[in-house]
Amino acid sequence: MASKKNCIITIEIGTNAVRVVAFDLTGTTIASMKGSYPTFHSQPDYSEQDPEQIFITMLYVLKNLLIEHIHPHKIKVESICFSASMHSVLAIDKRGNPLGNAVIWADNRAKKEAEKLKNSPQSKIIYSATGTPMHPMSPLFKIAWFRHNDKERFKQASKFIQLKTYIIQQLTGEYLIDHSLASATGLLNIHKIKWESEALAYAGINSGMLADLVPIFESAGKLKKAYQNSLGIHADTKLIVGSSDGCLATLGAGVKDGCKATITIEDSGAVRIMGNKVLNDKKQRFFNYLLTENCYVSGGPTNSGGVIFEWFTKQFGDFKNPFDMEYTMKELFAVAAKVNAGSDGLIFLPYLLGERAPIWDANARGVYFGININHERQHFIRAIIEGILFEIYSIGKTLEEHCKINSLSINGSFASIPLCAQIIADIFNKPVSISQHNYSVGLGAYLLSATEMGIFTNLEEAAKSIVLPEQYFPKNNLHDIYMRHFDIFEKLSVKLKDDFVDVVKLQ
Repeated sequence: MASKKNCIITIEIGTNAVRVVAFDLTGTTIASMKGSYPTFHSQPDYSEQDPEQIFITMLYVLKNLLIEHIHPHKIKVESICFSASMHSVLAIDKRGNPLGNAVIWADNRAKKEAEKLKNSPQSKIIYSATGTPMHPMSPLFKIAWFRHNDKERFKQASKFIQLKTYIIQQLTGEYLIDHSLASATGLLNIHKIKWESEALAYAGINSGMLADLVPIFESAGKLKKAYQNSLGIHADTKLIVGSSDGCLATLGAGVKDGCKATITIEDSGAVRIMGNKVLNDKKQRFFNYLLTENCYVSGGPTNSGGVIFEWFTKQFGDFKNPFDMEYTMKELFAVAAKVNAGSDGLIFLPYLLGERAPIWDANARGVYFGININHERQHFIRAIIEGILFEIYSIGKTLEEHCKINSLSINGSFASIPLCAQIIADIFNKPVSISQHNYSVGLGAYLLSATEMGIFTNLEEAAKSIVLPEQYFPKNNLHDIYMRHFDIFEKLSVKLKDDFVDVVKLQ
């Protein structure tokens, strides 16, 4: 029987926060903590973060968790497994010092670079090789943007790395990127599992300017002596390089058979399936990321997740306490629950940060449509929730052109709210199960570490260990109501494409 005196720690470098979770070897949560950091929007389409601030936050949260919950009970840390959001780019000099902030997934400044390649014959070749759609989220285009628009930084750069690589390097001195996170850069050939020459040429770099490729189970190196002492961790503690947050959230939801999809909605969102085949979409509408050899996570990401509702809350929430965001959001959800499905004909396009799947339009903008004299504040609240979930449905609908999805599992702080879970069941017209963990990414990282340790024979067995109760079922007639509204939502998303371009020019 697994010892209660040993643990696995997972570290998730998320978009707005680092989450550190300790599991015993049976997968039971011992403790969790998180620490937040800001995203800077210095110009329209810019989204950046300070890598040193993220590293310091991670150290602070990890040390507090160890001091408060691990060391007092004499629990040994067997391994630490890392995960991170995809698509970040950080330029560093020859000494490893950051050249400015990291550019994250939400950054859309490379629109011209993405559009140029998308309209060229190379597009199909690079998409087929890398599995990554042509969009400015991709590090391929972010690096190309530096090459054309920030020539001094590009010239000084010794390497272009991701935030997780930076954190691992600070802890161990090694520049590593796992196959899974690398497969989200637009630079990795997911079939040959090596850097793709066509993509490298477009970005204007060589493979030596990227981190070393390693499997997800690979050791991330040995923790530097100073951090061993500071954190109170033994030198023999395994550091596992881990995977991307999206792939681990899928694994943590128990999705492995290709017939079940998982929906994650935190700040951003995604719909994903996992299988042994690449789903080749001729319209290049979704990604195919590598987890391990012959194991692919396919789906689509959206910018329009919980961050959109948080924006609405900040602007229009009735704050009793100026710092109590969670309470204010909870109140808004309670108000929305009293409104009929479909918000009485009010429709919201949630594209405040542009959009990725399935429209892949960085110029897309937010729209309220169908406002009439009888609409009140409560309708606007309900419509923004439905708009976020319509966007999620549009990704799932695209996936179902290639595979049959019988049921859904949902995770993430936004998706797991009861009102949202029920609306998802009604829109998709499918049963929905909810993870009991608020940190499915951490759970996926635990499963990865436990497999590496031999607790599970392989990741398929690990995924099958996750049992999620089906808690929400579609309600009569609501699916038809939502589909009539979604039809308008979908048409507007396409019809307004040229108008989105014109509006962006005004800004």
